[in-house]
Amino acid sequence: MEPRLTDALKTVFVFIIIFASGSSENDRDFAFCGTWRHGNGSLKLNYNLSRGCEGISISANESSLSVEGRITARCVQSDVIQLNHVSGGQSHFCLYWEPLLDQLWVKVGGQDHTLCKPAGLQDSCCTDLSSRPNEPEGAYGISNGSVRSDVVCSKTRTAYAFFGEKINCKKEFCDEAGQGSTQVNMIEEAVMRSQAVGNVELPCALSSVVEMKEDFRGYNVVLPAPRGVPPESMPSVHLPPALKLAAGKPAKVVCTFFQNTSLFQESRGDFRIVDNVVGITVENEIITDLPEPIKIGFHHNVIPKTHSRKCVSWDTRKDPRKVNWLEQGCLTNHKGAQETECLCNHLTYFTILVQLEPRPVRHLLALTVITSVGCLVSVISCIALIIFLYRKKGQGKEKSAPIHLGLAMSLLLLNLFFFSTGTVANTVGEKVCVWVGLSLHYALLSSFTWMAMEVFHTFWLVYMVFSPSPEAYVWPLIGFGLPAVPVTILAAVGDIYGVREVAQSDDINNPYLMCWMKDTPKASLAHYCTTIPLLAILVSGGLVMLFLVRRQIQTREEWRQNWVAFASIWGLSCLYGTTWGLAFLDFGPLSDFVVFLSCILNSFQGFLLMLRFYMLGWMRRRAGTSTLGTSTTGSTKHHMLQPQEEKS
Repeated sequence: MEPRLTDALKTVFVFIIIFASGSSENDRDFAFCGTWRHGNGSLKLNYNLSRGCEGISISANESSLSVEGRITARCVQSDVIQLNHVSGGQSHFCLYWEPLLDQLWVKVGGQDHTLCKPAGLQDSCCTDLSSRPNEPEGAYGISNGSVRSDVVCSKTRTAYAFFGEKINCKKEFCDEAGQGSTQVNMIEEAVMRSQAVGNVELPCALSSVVEMKEDFRGYNVVLPAPRGVPPESMPSVHLPPALKLAAGKPAKVVCTFFQNTSLFQESRGDFRIVDNVVGITVENEIITDLPEPIKIGFHHNVIPKTHSRKCVSWDTRKDPRKVNWLEQGCLTNHKGAQETECLCNHLTYFTILVQLEPRPVRHLLALTVITSVGCLVSVISCIALIIFLYRKKGQGKEKSAPIHLGLAMSLLLLNLFFFSTGTVANTVGEKVCVWVGLSLHYALLSSFTWMAMEVFHTFWLVYMVFSPSPEAYVWPLIGFGLPAVPVTILAAVGDIYGVREVAQSDDINNPYLMCWMKDTPKASLAHYCTTIPLLAILVSGGLVMLFLVRRQIQTREEWRQNWVAFASIWGLSCLYGTTWGLAFLDFGPLSDFVVFLSCILNSFQGFLLMLRFYMLGWMRRRAGTSTLGTSTTGSTKHHMLQPQEEKS
């Protein structure tokens, strides 16, 4: 490569480094550091600062370090500061400039010297400082000059000069704070460092700074309303006396009302936050577990009763880079459709989380009563059915009795746990509710498994007439052992079972509590991977089996009697679990009817099965023959297929 081209590329490369290190878009702060090479005599710091945005220069000689320029928004200062004697002929120094606060100070020889104190948050400020052409070199001056740790020049120069650009500082600051949720705390930090007291206004937020002195007895914060916003719609904050005790010393409290809430909209599910977010922070303190809560009053548009609303706070413990709204530590007090009060025992960001597209359960109270009565009746019926089937099993008259017995026992467990789940969730607590929810899930899977085995066993008896049935010990192993596998895995994973809230349309803010899987993405995934597939297999298999059995028995004389046909299909439907298929039909104009029908059939399933076996026995006695067995699968073989067997 030619020497001239090499020198040109070097020049361009050095220029790029100097420009990049000395300038950045909308700098919130500026730091220039270097080594001051001086003599061994007395030293001093000279400065002369005035308003404007022409630039600033830092020069040095044998005895003095000088800062001069027109860069400030309000500060006009000039003075000479005598410095401590430093041997060795050199001292490290740094010049710091924060345009938003109009603050400038120099650190030299390990001591800080404030040249301009913070004067609040500035509307117009001088920033984006860029390096001017090189100053001459000398024996005394500044070596290793750097901007934000990026070396501009390692040689000793007599001076460095930077020119700035005037901008709307508050607006640019808000734009920078709005680049991500992790930047939001910049606002509170800037307000705290500005040393302002009272109200501070920014384009993106309104803050109020309160001083907690020794005589602090609580304080009601009144935030100013922006232009065009009614004062009564502004949030209100009450700081309790306990806050001063928690801080342990006089400190400042910053309450910030955010006008732009887009940064906080990373909410979960079908929820979003209301138009207001309030942040509360104490100077250099993390406040938790207050004995007396902070009170934040939110005034908002009318929120219908069909939309739930909850006070939430931003939790930054898990991942500060994400907005994570939690209900823990806050209580919600509904004061009307347009006002909500939050009582919180810690400090962070607070808001109201509102459900966007609610799907509350209609007529929840009526459904709960029906379910409770149905479960109680089913428990009694299952006990009676177990006694009846156990006797039949002991007599050895019915080979299908063990399967019916297993189904009755699983339904007994299911109805017992479901009957008690609401009481446990509202009285005992989360820890016990985890085990009840786990047991309820196991009983449900076990019931579905036994129903599926009823379908399989019926198919075996109807279409595998000359093949022996599986051994009796296989059925309990499958019916009670197989469901334990997914439940055990989910229990080991953790955070699956617990208290579940079921919203009701009449009063969505007072949900019904039950022990089941939690309302979390992980628990929902577990539900859709275990319960739903098994239910789909059961319902589809049961419907197919109903069709096959109907085709086998529709030629019998008894089938011509409508009530016998109805009783047969109805009884088989209960036995095969096809009534649970109504859960897939909960949509459209008949949704309420389907929900009530499903609730009645499934909660009274134990009673209906007992009634089924009673009717079969009654029909057998009425016919005066043993061709009607005492079980569904048994009666299918002996009663429905007996003519074919005789012919063969």
